[in-house]
Amino acid sequence: MNTEQLAGHLLVECLVAQGVTHAFGVPGESYLAVLDGFHRHQGHIRFITNRQEGGAAFMAEAQGKLTGRPGICFVTRGPGATNASIGVHTAFQDSTPMVLFVGDVASDARDREAFQELDYGHFFGPSTRGMAKRVERIDDPERIPEYIARAFATAMNGRPGPVVLVLPEDMLTRPVRARPLPRVEPAQAWSDPGALRELRSLLLAAQRPLVLAGGGGWTPQAAAALQRFAENWQLPVANTFRFQDTFDNHHPQYAGDVGLGINPALARRVRESDLLIAIGPRLGESTTGGYTLIEAPTPAQKLVHIHASAEELHRVYQPVLAIQSSMNAAARSLEVLTAPPQLPWTGWTQGCHADYLANIDAANGGVQLPGPIDMPAVIHSLQRLLPADAVLTNGAGNFASWLHRFYRYPGLARGLKTQLAPTNGAMGYGVPAGIAASILSGRTVFTIAGDGDFLMNGQELATAAQHGARTIVLLVNNGSYGTIRMHQEREYPGHVSGSALGNPDFCALARAYGHAAERVEATAEFEPALVRALAHGGSTVIELMLDADVITTRGTLSSIREAARARLGQA
Repeated sequence: MNTEQLAGHLLVECLVAQGVTHAFGVPGESYLAVLDGFHRHQGHIRFITNRQEGGAAFMAEAQGKLTGRPGICFVTRGPGATNASIGVHTAFQDSTPMVLFVGDVASDARDREAFQELDYGHFFGPSTRGMAKRVERIDDPERIPEYIARAFATAMNGRPGPVVLVLPEDMLTRPVRARPLPRVEPAQAWSDPGALRELRSLLLAAQRPLVLAGGGGWTPQAAAALQRFAENWQLPVANTFRFQDTFDNHHPQYAGDVGLGINPALARRVRESDLLIAIGPRLGESTTGGYTLIEAPTPAQKLVHIHASAEELHRVYQPVLAIQSSMNAAARSLEVLTAPPQLPWTGWTQGCHADYLANIDAANGGVQLPGPIDMPAVIHSLQRLLPADAVLTNGAGNFASWLHRFYRYPGLARGLKTQLAPTNGAMGYGVPAGIAASILSGRTVFTIAGDGDFLMNGQELATAAQHGARTIVLLVNNGSYGTIRMHQEREYPGHVSGSALGNPDFCALARAYGHAAERVEATAEFEPALVRALAHGGSTVIELMLDADVITTRGTLSSIREAARARLGQA
């Protein structure tokens, strides 16, 4: 006969049954029974205490990206949930599996605007107009296993994404006899054989095909099958915005990344292509150049869109062929498509890769940028010195463009995910994501952050110190919200408003958190600092002082300002 236990204890048992080893969160009185469950099962699952719910939600989102299983976050009601919403929004737009648990007011106080009460169904607003795939409240504690199993299935099936489960405080303290349900595995939606035959016909009729790979739901096995498909058909492959590790950047058929700051030569290739095969991405604004590089709703190119969600297909773009399939099933179906002995586009594929190599050669048509810091050289040092399995993380800002353009990610086909970055452009993501990656994987983790980006979640350095995470943070300090300043100069040249930053002593701040720290003011100083950071047993912050005029990988603030003045007819 099943013995009784607290519902909060059962909830933790259900997480353990789903294979969860770590949960991130900020404790709250609304879910004390769950915290006691973590204590009871501490040999099987570890609760990572964060310093702000936004950082906790970003760590859970990074967990989902890194593992392919739902990242887990716990927060308390009201302010805790609203703080965590940035991570939920990131998980939604990035198609990352995640489950957010929110402790709630007791059932007898509901609908009275009780202390910190919030309507989570309206706030997280399920579906593509909101932040979560599903929002549910667990009122009957005996159904906890059902709700958790459904949350995991919803988070992983179709287009991966976040689920919110609301936990009334009194429900968690009730005795229950229910037991966990078995581990949920994602369902595989297989490609329609007729659609695959049509895809082959489209390929045989093409002259300039191009694959766009990215989005959520990829595994190493799927990435390896994608590589075999590309090799069989000699197809050029470009990765979509901030999914740059989907296809190996060192592969001779790699064409570069399609996103913000796209290589102009690759943009021309996208426009000139007569067949775009999008495998996995939802083709959002950043990947499509504001829906102009690939025109919406009807592209100039023939478009084949392969996606795990039926709701995503035809939502923005009208493809000539839409295939609903999970990435594992799609890639395995594509790799067995028989290619003819001769293909007319081998020169096109070689040209796409040559364009990519030219783009990462900073000396090839590059702009002479001012100041003592050579950012391409900094990234090349990373390429040489970081281990091949290192995890690289970043938040949002122009600082990330150096990494996006010049760093060559190993493909997921090699067995490990190496890039964690927010496609929704959330600032403050890189630092907590890096800490989560270190805790979960034990691999070398490198984070690049801007000065504005860093202070969005810099408090999580305390979490790193408390829980034994080891990360290297390159803090690019240019004294401004650089991306906003760039846009200001383009639209309102010379009018600086709201984008200047007065910063603390970042090295002193890092040391106060227990991290090693040093300041780099010239290119020659960076590589020795990185070597010391890699040898150091703990975490390190390297503050890099960058001239504010060095705003993009292709130009300066002053050149943007002068071009804007000329355009506006200003003296």
